[in-house]
Amino acid sequence: MSTPEATETTGHGDISTGVAGGDSNASATRITPGNALRPEDIALEVKTGLVKPTEDIAEYALRLGDDALILAQRLGHWISRAPELEEDIALGNIALDQLGHARSFLTYAGAAWDKSEDDLAYFRREHEFRSVQLFEQPNGDFAATIARQFVVSYYQYELYRRLTESTDATLAAIAAKAVKEVDYHRDHSAQWILRLAGGTEESRTRMIHGLRLMWPYVNELFQDDDLTQRLAQAGAAVAPSSLREDFDRLIADVLNEAELEVPDVPAAPGGGRYGKHSEYLGYILAEMQVLAREHPGASW
Repeated sequence: MSTPEATETTGHGDISTGVAGGDSNASATRITPGNALRPEDIALEVKTGLVKPTEDIAEYALRLGDDALILAQRLGHWISRAPELEEDIALGNIALDQLGHARSFLTYAGAAWDKSEDDLAYFRREHEFRSVQLFEQPNGDFAATIARQFVVSYYQYELYRRLTESTDATLAAIAAKAVKEVDYHRDHSAQWILRLAGGTEESRTRMIHGLRLMWPYVNELFQDDDLTQRLAQAGAAVAPSSLREDFDRLIADVLNEAELEVPDVPAAPGGGRYGKHSEYLGYILAEMQVLAREHPGASW
């Protein structure tokens, strides 16, 4: 996990952030789009009443938090199963980055409803989750996982890059940390696209198949609705549709280099933002939540 550096800005209360350099007087008021709040910092701001999102902001943060939470769980399955030791570490680190993003967004979202990040992660039902369906798709083989990660990382990079300019200071600070981490995720996935597409006949076939498996869920990432339109007009959020042009262009650059084509497949119905999920999400939640539901008083 990256460690933020301290610079001057405004927008947050005076709390210790544990920034680099050992400055015990460092505070969230010194965090800019070049740095970021940790989940613990957000929790402290919430506890002390320095921040509380509106219902709209909370719902938006919940969506982004759920995306990252479900993806972290999916990627975590590769630990000890990846095709080489270096990938065990790489995918594990990406999963941890995603978990950090989830913790930040869910902590902030929960402030609107007096709920903790654990309340939202462990004590909601399937229909209450707001992640898009791409994030819950099965890992499949390694090429399928890379195809999913390729789409996700290019989408998240464009999203977080623009979200650093949010008029909501907490969303901007979360995005500032996330975008630096997702930039690595983007490079990692692109290198594997090229490696698998340019490897053996078997690896190329699997890469093409992986892209075809994941591509039906791409459109859902870029669908606007009343919530995102309201927040985008206010400057607090990013309209998903506004990300599509840059996403398509950058994705095409990598696929062209790999001599691959954008899959021509029908779009899936989607609906994850409204609690309509594939059959796979329930299994993920069962793995995540069973212990928490059996021991609700435990500290996780």
